[in-house]
Amino acid sequence: MKTPARAPRPAAAVIGGGISGLIAARELAVAGFTVTVLEASDAFGGCVAAHEVAGLTLDAGAESFATRTTAVVDLLEELGLGGDVVYPAGAGAWLHAAAGARPLPQTGILGIPGDPMADDVRAVIGQTAALRAAADLAMPVGRSLAEGTMSLGELVRHRMGHTVLDELVTPVVSGVHSADPDTLDVDAVAPGLRAAVVEHGSLARAVASLRAAAPAGSAVGGLAGGMNRLTAALVAELADRGAELKLGARVTRIGRDDDGYTLSIGEPDEAVTANRVVVATDGPVAVDLLARLDPDLAAYRPEPGAGVSLVTLVLDRPELDGEESGGGPRGSGVLVSPDAPDVVAKALTHATSKWGWLADEAGPGTHVLRLSYGRLSEAKAAIADAEDAALFATALADAAALLGVDLAEQDVLGWDVVRYAGALPYATTGHKQRVAGFRAALDAFEGLDAVGAWLSGTGLAAVVADTRARTRISVS
Repeated sequence: MKTPARAPRPAAAVIGGGISGLIAARELAVAGFTVTVLEASDAFGGCVAAHEVAGLTLDAGAESFATRTTAVVDLLEELGLGGDVVYPAGAGAWLHAAAGARPLPQTGILGIPGDPMADDVRAVIGQTAALRAAADLAMPVGRSLAEGTMSLGELVRHRMGHTVLDELVTPVVSGVHSADPDTLDVDAVAPGLRAAVVEHGSLARAVASLRAAAPAGSAVGGLAGGMNRLTAALVAELADRGAELKLGARVTRIGRDDDGYTLSIGEPDEAVTANRVVVATDGPVAVDLLARLDPDLAAYRPEPGAGVSLVTLVLDRPELDGEESGGGPRGSGVLVSPDAPDVVAKALTHATSKWGWLADEAGPGTHVLRLSYGRLSEAKAAIADAEDAALFATALADAAALLGVDLAEQDVLGWDVVRYAGALPYATTGHKQRVAGFRAALDAFEGLDAVGAWLSGTGLAAVVADTRARTRISVS
């Protein structure tokens, strides 16, 4: 008796091989699909990639993840990397402003203090501004605060005053989001904060409550060897599961028929057919592709995000090996206030101070710094688009100012510039509602979904959780 022929597995295609695309592809492969990943560039991983500087393999993009949920750790465990999760050294970040450099207050969310009268808060904003911020504790909260759209800047200014906004929140938000707090939707960058303000009767108490509810331990984690190992592990597992991984494959059109979808790649005569399709590109590219299926989707096209340039410096400077307080002279890094006249960078990460595994790998006297460039203000954004040599010179001068040491080119063992065009998050006011509308419209297309940071929000934790949830729904 003949064994019945096994039905062919359904086919799935993922457009985009960044981290969200690779995670989506893995979910589809686990669910039993034959998967093809189509990446337009020459490398997988997107903002979770590696580069080599002075003989060290370093993260070219994301170098940590938020630990407010277990989303990333759960994935790392499944990939066999759970034992390599590490946490930053104890030294916190600093704040560099026109008035000088001070340790960043430790009890806040996005720079919003949970205790406006704490010593480290008053050291930055002064007694008068701290008293104004503390008035939030007695100020009535109307339930209307939780309704409609609201920017982060509007909430902080109303509850705690402009000094907290300008001197604490803006530097943190600028460093993390490269955006003005007045342009950012509070619900996108701080989910649950407005509801907590209504519940607890003040912004300070809301921040303190959210901080207390967060998992114990560090707010961020990483991987020994770098977060780029996540990309490598996903690619390796997909290959083991028989997925087809294509680089240099730019999808130009999505067509639909009774059997599913046809994706045109480059030349019109090259195509991939699939029952399931996940679009894992940036927002403008995704909407442009999907609007070919439904022109009404074009209304959801986001503006391209501002670009960012990251300058990595590997230095031979034993003076930075650390002090009694732990870490280098500015802890794990420095956030820069927009009012700082002597620095163009928006942030500096002292990677060998932040990550013990990297300090061990680099060895005594060798230090890895990463400076980030790119703001929405034209005055300081222009440098992000400068030539590499100009960025290097600027980064060296900025690092010296931020760390309080003299630095010269002969101290540099190696350097590199990595650019991400339109890589910053889409979190402007009303964005959450636009995402909901876009996804509701996309629900009309069976077997079609879209994922990525422009939909999920900032950071690996948000991207991992959203991508896995969406692709699990689409394959059920």
